Amino acid sequence: MRKLVGVVTACLLFFILTACGAQEDSGQEDNSTAESSETVVIKAMNWQFDKEEYAAGAGDVTVELKNEEGNHGIVIVGADNGSDLVISGSDSKTVTLEPGEYEIQCNIPCGPGHEEMVSTLVVS
Repeated sequence: MRKLVGVVTACLLFFILTACGAQEDSGQEDNSTAESSETVVIKAMNWQFDKEEYAAGAGDVTVELKNEEGNHGIVIVGADNGSDLVISGSDSKTVTLEPGEYEIQCNIPCGPGHEEMVSTLVVS
C-alpha cells in the first residue's frame, strides 16, 4: 500500500510540475513575438544635426531630439500619416512610419545657417 501511495504521489507531482512548466514556456513565447519600437536619436547643435542621414525600420519608431547646443525643434515632413511630425525642445514622440525618405528640418530659428539645418530619415 505504501508503494502505491508513493507512486501516485510521484505521478501527481510530476504532472503538476509539467503543467506549470508548460504555462511558463507559453508565456515566454508570447513575449518573444511581441514587436518592439525602434528609437532614432537626433542630436541638434547650432546650425547642424549630428548626422546627415538617419536610418530606421518601418513600423513604430520613437524619434528622440536632444539639444546638444542651442535651442532647436524639428519637423519631419510627412512622417505622421502624411502630416508633419513636430518635436520641440529635447523631447520624443513615437510614430508609425512607412518605408521612404523623410526630410528633417529645424523649426526654431537658431541664427545664421538655420536654413541649411536639414537632414534625412531613411525608413526601410
